[in-house]
Amino acid sequence: MNFELLSRTQFHSRYRKAEKAREHITKELIDLMENAVHTLTTRPTVKGRAKEFDSYYKKYLKLLKETPGTEPLITDIIALRVICPFLEDQLAVEKLIKEHFSVIELDRKGAHFSFKEFGYESVHLLIEIPAELTAKWGDCGTNAVEVQIRTILQDAWAEVEHELVYKAEFTPFDDPMKRRLAAVNASLSLADNIFQEIRAYQRQLNGELGKRRDSFYRKIEEATDGLLFCEERDGEKAYQEETESFVDEQATVDDLLLSALSAHNRNRFYEAIAYYTRILELKTDPKICTMIYKHRGMAYFAQSRYAEAIEDFGRSLQMDQKSYKSAYYRGVVKSVLRQYQGAIDDFSLSLKINPYQQFTLYRRGQAYYHLEDYPAALADCEAALTLDPDSSSALRFRTLLQDKLKMLG
Repeated sequence: MNFELLSRTQFHSRYRKAEKAREHITKELIDLMENAVHTLTTRPTVKGRAKEFDSYYKKYLKLLKETPGTEPLITDIIALRVICPFLEDQLAVEKLIKEHFSVIELDRKGAHFSFKEFGYESVHLLIEIPAELTAKWGDCGTNAVEVQIRTILQDAWAEVEHELVYKAEFTPFDDPMKRRLAAVNASLSLADNIFQEIRAYQRQLNGELGKRRDSFYRKIEEATDGLLFCEERDGEKAYQEETESFVDEQATVDDLLLSALSAHNRNRFYEAIAYYTRILELKTDPKICTMIYKHRGMAYFAQSRYAEAIEDFGRSLQMDQKSYKSAYYRGVVKSVLRQYQGAIDDFSLSLKINPYQQFTLYRRGQAYYHLEDYPAALADCEAALTLDPDSSSALRFRTLLQDKLKMLG
């Protein structure tokens, strides 16, 4: 279909007429997009811009040359960019955009590139401008907005490539230069994939750590409430010999730790201890050893092997004198063994390192209670309630202490 070709002056006049509306709509679209993706824990960054006239007119003429006699369709007069830390975030952002906006078109840029080519990959969506924005600010020269979803590294590549290739008067044409650009792009793509693998590993590891922590705290609750512990089951010694053979001597520390935590959370304590021990045998970084001693101590505690648990928590504390949790855990084991003065010493050490521990104050108060030092126990209980006023266990303990003091008074 033929159309009237406007002069640059006429074209600029038409562009300027909708300029203010574009600026306002761009700002509001950024806000709407930020609200749409704010639920993601990685908090993607949203950027936006309205195309400047020179860039707009240059693209207009370029498209006109490709399709002479037809009004060029420029879809990125207004463009948004959503920048994510990880590859997996792209799909999550895409899903949220589809939920909050009307999507006209979706294109996965760069998916067709061969390994010999260079170019960035990203997800491009074309969304409709919400009717309420057009009604509020008027015609902005377009009814659609281009949204690009990229990782941080994809965005970095796109910015540099835009300067080197797209905006340059000529682009590299010799094979060595092309290979260099392809190598950079491949390195960034590899880095994105490695970051994603690390992210997935962290998620799995944190999940196992959370399960292990919960089960350990339940064991503490049971132990300090004076419940009986089951004796070691018959057959577990044989199970130890069987499971220790599962440890791969060539496995990395990361693999061993994940296997240890997984076994720990399935209550396969001998297997977990075998993995923890193998990590310690590798003589890794002292910070890692500090953590492993702590985890192995928890596994020993779960088996009611209290002497070994105390020894491991002590080693952890020796390697990191600021490890208030190691001191707290050792105090818990001593409480279970009714070594209350030793428990108080460990709890006090833990609180000296970090005074803001509700459970440590509560446990020290329990130890004071067993030594019949009720005023000290009540002081710790009150301090624990200051940090967590809704703690049902501390509230019950305070009532018990108040009744005990009334009887003695």
